[in-house]
Amino acid sequence: MKKKIVLLLVAATTLAISGCENTAKETTEATPTEVVSEVSPTAPETMDETVNSELPEVVSRENAQVDLLEDYDILQTPEDGAYESDYFLETNVDTVTWGRLPNKDSEPVLTVTSGSTITIDTLSHEGILEDQGKDPVSYFTSKGVSEDMILEDAIEIASSDLSHNFDEDGPHVITGPIYIEGAKAGDVLKVEVLSLTPRVPYGVISNRHYKGTLTEEFPENEGRLDGASAENPEAYNNVSIFAPIKEINGEYYGYLDDGNGSQLTFKLDPFLGTMGVAANSSEKSSTVPPTRLGGNLDINELGVGSTLYLPVDVDGALFYTGDPHFAQGDGEVALTALEGSLRATIRLTVIKNDTDEVPGVNQGFDMAFGETEDYWIPIGLNEDLDEAMKMSVRESIDFLSEEFGLDRALTYAYLSAGTDYEVSQVVDKTKGIHALIEKTDFSPYITTQLKVGEATFPVTQIDESYYVEAQPVLKALGATVTQSGNDYTVEYEDISYQLSANSNIYVTPKSTKILDLSPVYQNDTLYLPVSSFIDVFQIPLNFSSVKGTVTGTLGY
Repeated sequence: MKKKIVLLLVAATTLAISGCENTAKETTEATPTEVVSEVSPTAPETMDETVNSELPEVVSRENAQVDLLEDYDILQTPEDGAYESDYFLETNVDTVTWGRLPNKDSEPVLTVTSGSTITIDTLSHEGILEDQGKDPVSYFTSKGVSEDMILEDAIEIASSDLSHNFDEDGPHVITGPIYIEGAKAGDVLKVEVLSLTPRVPYGVISNRHYKGTLTEEFPENEGRLDGASAENPEAYNNVSIFAPIKEINGEYYGYLDDGNGSQLTFKLDPFLGTMGVAANSSEKSSTVPPTRLGGNLDINELGVGSTLYLPVDVDGALFYTGDPHFAQGDGEVALTALEGSLRATIRLTVIKNDTDEVPGVNQGFDMAFGETEDYWIPIGLNEDLDEAMKMSVRESIDFLSEEFGLDRALTYAYLSAGTDYEVSQVVDKTKGIHALIEKTDFSPYITTQLKVGEATFPVTQIDESYYVEAQPVLKALGATVTQSGNDYTVEYEDISYQLSANSNIYVTPKSTKILDLSPVYQNDTLYLPVSSFIDVFQIPLNFSSVKGTVTGTLGY
């Protein structure tokens, strides 16, 4: 079912708050603004004309909170909620492994063609582990969650005969593997993350003894007691913090109650902690350490709009995913992120290893590599954080020198001056460092374009951000555009959007969103931020690089 949404972008001075929007119950039906003329762009005569336009009220966090524990559409089955994909994969005892990864001997739970989109209901392990009683009903109802808001697949898996050893296995519930037709060992699997929606309005952050960053210091108690088990979970003496979600000004936030009437809040930025392909081995490896084949990478940039490239080790690739995160800081220091179950839609495409579509390498792609609209993300993994850093730097030099033919010494100098290296995580045995190489720094070497169906449109760089001419792209999407003064109305598949140049305040029927970028009017043309197709219009947009050409693919 298509939802009726009106989106208003009104003139304002620049503010900077951004976030993600997902599926909750809608209680407001909006009325489209009247369209009075066909589009014929004219610039505002002065900036004051823009700034003095009527502004919506931006409500404070305290006054705009909606407790989603009281009103949220739980995504239990494919019949719940909206999604768009070629396949749907549920999480149940027949489609998962618990704590161990699929390998070359694993039977696929789904077979798809290359380029297919798949929606997967991933399941968080938090609430079903032994130190939480292995009973999600008892655990979550003790936190104030009603029983009808607890996922049935969590109940099924926790009570099943699936083998899981709390001390020896990883904690993660892994869905898959998926066999991709045409994938051969030596190829590359391109994984595009199209959408991520919380299945429930709550998650958990955990710190467990002997794990995390401060293993000798936290949890601050006497440690595990004798007799710790699922029947006696308190004896583990681990700490799990329940974190519900609230909707604040149309954005989702996790919050932590301090017990004194105040709350710590942080914006959700969901991603799949684990995405990988099977190793050419019969070993049943733990889900915890990431490898060159992906797995538990825990890179928080790999959210909606990201692309992950994985070297294929076995025919069919045997892709798997899990460990869904609502939000994670770099490092994931306590042990876990805000863990929470997500409905994920991804696209899986096979790339032959001897083609230009493989990022960077001239010979033998053999290490996971990420990409977003803004960054290339070379990855380093090692049990020693210093060695992980060295690996990420080497991967960065190799990528830039081979992708653009740059001198390696020059590349090394650039990375030292212009690239940030982030700690992905330090808690998964094998530690991770990843680079964030700014694409805009390489404007002389790349051509950036947006693709809608078979049509492509040039992307323009304005103030170090990517923009696209609004009218041709909207027309390619089948939209109609009309204008009234400085305001534009876009009609697309029963959805009405209103927007104004030079404003970064976006108003929907139920919220006011304030983003980093606004539409720009220059040279008698209206330009939209490329990121607005995800952040505002909720249309999937994923980027991939092919030897100097960066293409953003718009849509499912």
